[in-house]
Amino acid sequence: MTQGTGVTRETGSYAEVYRESLEEREAFWLEAAKAVDWVDEPTAALDATEPPLYRWFPDGTLNTSYNALDRHVEAGRGDAAALIYDSAVLGVQQTYTYSELTDLVARCAGALHALGVGKGDRVVVYMPMIPEAAVAMLACARLGAVHSVVFGGFAPRELAARIKDARPTVIVTASGGIEPNRRVEYLPAVAEALEIAEMPEVGVVVKVRPGFAHQLADHSDWHDFDALIADAEPAAPVPVAASDPLYILYTSGTTGTPKGVQRDNGGHAVALAWTLKNLYGVGPGEVMWTASDVGWVVGHSYIVYGPLLAGATTLLYEGKPVGTPDAGAFWRVVADHGVKVLFTAPTALRAIRRADPEAALLAGYDVSSLARLYAAGERLDPETYRWAGEKLGVPVIDHWWQTETGWAICGNPRGLVDMPLKAGSPSVPMPGYDLEILDGAGEPVGLGEEGNIVLRLPMPPGTLTTLWHNDERFIGSYLAAFPGYYATGDSGYRDADGYVFVMGRTDDIINVAGHRLSTGSIEAVLAGHPAVAECAVIGLKDSLKGQRAVGYVVLKAGVEMREEDLVPELVALVRQQIGPVADFKQAIVVDALPKTRSGKILRKTMRQIADGEQYTVPSTIEDPGVIERLLPVLQAGGWGS
Repeated sequence: MTQGTGVTRETGSYAEVYRESLEEREAFWLEAAKAVDWVDEPTAALDATEPPLYRWFPDGTLNTSYNALDRHVEAGRGDAAALIYDSAVLGVQQTYTYSELTDLVARCAGALHALGVGKGDRVVVYMPMIPEAAVAMLACARLGAVHSVVFGGFAPRELAARIKDARPTVIVTASGGIEPNRRVEYLPAVAEALEIAEMPEVGVVVKVRPGFAHQLADHSDWHDFDALIADAEPAAPVPVAASDPLYILYTSGTTGTPKGVQRDNGGHAVALAWTLKNLYGVGPGEVMWTASDVGWVVGHSYIVYGPLLAGATTLLYEGKPVGTPDAGAFWRVVADHGVKVLFTAPTALRAIRRADPEAALLAGYDVSSLARLYAAGERLDPETYRWAGEKLGVPVIDHWWQTETGWAICGNPRGLVDMPLKAGSPSVPMPGYDLEILDGAGEPVGLGEEGNIVLRLPMPPGTLTTLWHNDERFIGSYLAAFPGYYATGDSGYRDADGYVFVMGRTDDIINVAGHRLSTGSIEAVLAGHPAVAECAVIGLKDSLKGQRAVGYVVLKAGVEMREEDLVPELVALVRQQIGPVADFKQAIVVDALPKTRSGKILRKTMRQIADGEQYTVPSTIEDPGVIERLLPVLQAGGWGS
């Protein structure tokens, strides 16, 4: 096995497919492109004339909305279920067939066109998890317009920064979003954001939802979503170049000028169609539920576009893993709708496990339709992996990717072959990703040795082509650190079987007395303790040893264990499984960890607070109150108040 391939004799057909994707790139991706309907079929896969900027299927033209909708209707599947809306907060379930969804999207596109939206124009979508969010996205794609989805409920200043950067013609929004214990008003935020951005001329289309204090009548020049669609002339799909942008998605946690990841139409459609069949094993008529939000890349790829490109049924869920009404919510949805594949974040699984450690609520639902559970968004710790697998009795498949890549860098391609699963690993590089692990000087490291995970250019179709209107920042942010490679910003290692282990962001590597340690490896040990539901380990400044590792742990529901009894056990576990070199001596029990809405723990923010550095709480934080409650402990340098 060569260090760059990550394949062995044991991986069978995967090894051959992976080799072809790198060594016979043109033929491989042109074959994959046959899963997409083209207006002008591409004759070349890759345009590499201006490296490091690459274009996929340069002479191809298509329409993404047509591929997601119309072609299935034309193939006689108009009555098949396209989208299921399940609102746990409203107690509403609604199914849209491919014919119904196509009609809605065509009329929404016609309404947007009547407001001046055309090919290449931008539309900001600021919506909760309701069907109209997906309809608006697909309508933009139908017109050849570029959508930029902003998570519903983002603060006005953050929304304004994205409006100012994208410069939209129209904003599509709703009266508000519904949380388990509150309603979040959107219209005041939109009005304030337009004022901050100094763009009052932007048109606003509002999906009116009852029960909100601020209604459409408060803004005389804003438009009613339903009324516009009812009167609109359906718009036909507009052919666009494969390299034309489909959407802009701003990376979470950005400050200052936001960093807008730009995705193309052609490469995106080809990559997602390939993954539905080969990575997820989902086809026409099968139900895929991605328990995420359309504000994140996971929602773009696998709530809206991927399943529909494959002719499958996608499920859009408005609710939480716990609290709507309880920790059995996910099992209820699987049972109600015959879900075959569930894709969620590890943090959702940990929340369920914390509230219902024995999965007692699972017994009340028939989840026999579930074939596989996929996890991504942050590292799936081995303990949560084992728990989910034992309770559900299905393969639990970790896979690793980023907003920038749009689909999995590493995964377990169950549509190709049933490869073995390994706790703590997202398995192997996906076709097209030429993955290497380098040291700080750009030299390959040995098997089992941790280093910087990088991807040799060009990356495969579906990955970001650049940053919105900023090629220079794209190159500086991702391609400058290791020339010829995309720097993922993650560290990890590869084992003798070619499996990749992603240990965390490169800034989560700590240096204790000259020894480089991954906080992810320590977290895996702590999470293995039977009392621990989830944890975060950060490295704090230490005058003697440079840094010291401190663990913050959340206990499982119903566990009553004194901190003075728990900490020695955790210290002993780390000493036993990692060794004295970790010099782990501190663990603190907290009620919750600060996270983004996509489930990532804000380790960097925690570390900055503890080290007395200037910090900014990211706009993507799910519950700002968690930071406030943690401040006394963090400001005490980890020692508690």
